[in-house]
Amino acid sequence: MKRFSIGYRTLKTAIGATISIGLAEYFGLDFFTSAGILTILSIQTTKKQSLHEVYTRLLASIIGMIMAFLFFEGVGYHPIVLGCMILLYLPILVMLNIIPAFVSSVVIILHIFHTGDFTIALLKNELSLMLIGFGTGLALNIYMPDIKHRLEQYLIRIEELYTAIFVEIEKYLRNGDTSWDGKELLEAVEVLNQAKSLAFQDVENHLTRRENLYYMYFDIREQQFEIIERVLPKITDLPVIVEQAELVADFLADMSQNINSAGNTANKYREKLEVVKAEFAKLPLPTTHENFLAMASLYQFIEEMDLYLAIKKDFKGISPSRKHFKKKSNAEN
Repeated sequence: MKRFSIGYRTLKTAIGATISIGLAEYFGLDFFTSAGILTILSIQTTKKQSLHEVYTRLLASIIGMIMAFLFFEGVGYHPIVLGCMILLYLPILVMLNIIPAFVSSVVIILHIFHTGDFTIALLKNELSLMLIGFGTGLALNIYMPDIKHRLEQYLIRIEELYTAIFVEIEKYLRNGDTSWDGKELLEAVEVLNQAKSLAFQDVENHLTRRENLYYMYFDIREQQFEIIERVLPKITDLPVIVEQAELVADFLADMSQNINSAGNTANKYREKLEVVKAEFAKLPLPTTHENFLAMASLYQFIEEMDLYLAIKKDFKGISPSRKHFKKKSNAEN
């Protein structure tokens, strides 16, 4: 059973319904409780979603009122006429890709059907309900809680996990340690998914800003993680630990302690990889088939790490506050 909690969206929904119903009743509108329904439907998790919902529901309601006038006034206020109207109305909403707006628009349509007389007064009443209902929802959705602190927490955790993963690879290359259970890999997948979802929510809450550095950062880390998953089997299945493994281990030891988002030193570490390649060339050629396979795997690992770094070479970096976190090195890879 989940823990009982009241989130900000729940709180806004309750407050919004109360305000809109109170306003509709204060202005003496018929069906005033429907204003609360319209408010509840317009409160979404992000500002962009809320604007989109209000737009689509307003459009659907206007189309619904026009069709209600044509059908009810032209044919009659009868359940069969209502059914025929909905039979045509739904495909129109599907065609316009606004089918989620059906529920709120039906509220307005049923008001007209219940009244049995499409008058100017009724039209003003329904438009007023929409103004109060949708307007209250939009007004409340102007406020969205600051999620930067949570994004920073995810950022720090990703860096910690990547550091731990590279340290484990380094340990294996130095002494063949196979005690690692790989739990950091599973957690990294979960953290990346949650982080990207939260960062996208932040994008949706800024109506004019299209770029989000946190989303870009987590997307880059996700691409890098795909490389990590791809190269791990090549390293962990080495038939023997050859002399070249120490060179790769030294590189990973350096890189693992310099994973950070405050700057960008990808090119610096790509240059270090070139040095590792040069050192490879100076070492004796393999004398056995197993040694040859091990050297080939290590060299392929180096090439993949070059790609790992290249993915991030153009990223300008993030400078989070990190007030509540332990500081690491100012370098980044």
